[in-house]
Amino acid sequence: MRIGLVCPYSFQRPGGVQNHVLGLAGWLKKQGHQVAILAPGEPPSGMLASYGLVDSEYTTGGKALPVRANGSVARINFGVGPARRAKAWLDAGDFDAVHLHEPMTPSLAILALWLTDRPVTATFHTNAPTVKALKRLNQLLPQSVRRLDSAIAVSSVAAEVANIHTGVSPVVIGNGLAIEDYEAVPTTGRWRGGDHPRLTFLGRYEEPRKGFHVLTAALPLIRDAFPNLEVVVIGHGGRMSVEGVKFVGGVNDAERNRWLGISDVYVAPQTGRESFGIVLIEAMACGAPVVASELPAFVEVLSDEEGPVGHTFRTGNSQELARAAIASLKEPRDLRLQRGLKQAARFDWSVIGPQVLAMYRLAAENRYLSVDEARGRRHHWMA
Repeated sequence: MRIGLVCPYSFQRPGGVQNHVLGLAGWLKKQGHQVAILAPGEPPSGMLASYGLVDSEYTTGGKALPVRANGSVARINFGVGPARRAKAWLDAGDFDAVHLHEPMTPSLAILALWLTDRPVTATFHTNAPTVKALKRLNQLLPQSVRRLDSAIAVSSVAAEVANIHTGVSPVVIGNGLAIEDYEAVPTTGRWRGGDHPRLTFLGRYEEPRKGFHVLTAALPLIRDAFPNLEVVVIGHGGRMSVEGVKFVGGVNDAERNRWLGISDVYVAPQTGRESFGIVLIEAMACGAPVVASELPAFVEVLSDEEGPVGHTFRTGNSQELARAAIASLKEPRDLRLQRGLKQAARFDWSVIGPQVLAMYRLAAENRYLSVDEARGRRHHWMA
């Protein structure tokens, strides 16, 4: 199949959606499909290659502008210039399937939706209310929604939001990762990374919804139980100084995995609007015990047949975060290791990828099958 993937968010500073698009593209290519990505911005040097992709498989939709939305900053673009780029990309690609991410945003995704006549699959990632500033655009949604041939949501929460906003009923297919890129080494001593416990936070710590303030308020209580605790913060943000906290800045995937692999507890204190939680899966894949707020998306990702794989706490409550972190640190380091690895493996691309391909075929059937059967033919790639 010839598959076009459209990401609305800039690749200048990739995040969860961008990494999901790259991972999916890399997996599809390994399965023998032809892939092309359209997104704002330019990916950092070496990023495409790390997913098995080449420069010619990425097309920029132009420069992105920062827009505040969902308690964060989204870098997107929209307008005549991006529309022309999208049209040229669609024409050149001659795709069998077009896969749009976050299609109902004023971005390349909805432009591609309006401009293509090919089978369209959409993935809904967000867990956010409709932005008032988009009210005018949302008036066009009924017509646009009818253009979707199949729909995916990354979690039950994202599916509910998509249904409320658009009326679609997406199939839940989580974000994916390549499990072979992660290594969980069993603990040989008391602690995973040395002679003292290490707590790790990962995210844009300046954004309130990431909950860094909830964690810092809990640290004195955690240090009462573990005075020699080391705290490591990974992520982009302005200069900040917190006593006893080491800020390492933004790092590449390999360095992130190294830190997670030597962490005795990974804390996810986000306070809301999280639709999945890929970093929780990444932490488990690296062997790090997880402590997370009780956001529905986090609980969903952390739960197996036996219940929560990690510890959870009441969202926004620093005292409960401290109790959960202390309880985790008091456990044997590898108590939940195998359960965590098994849970992470459920999101490997070998599991997630075929489900996405099935949605492409469903989209093609919804768009073409009745016409093709009437004409007595069938697309070869649908077989």
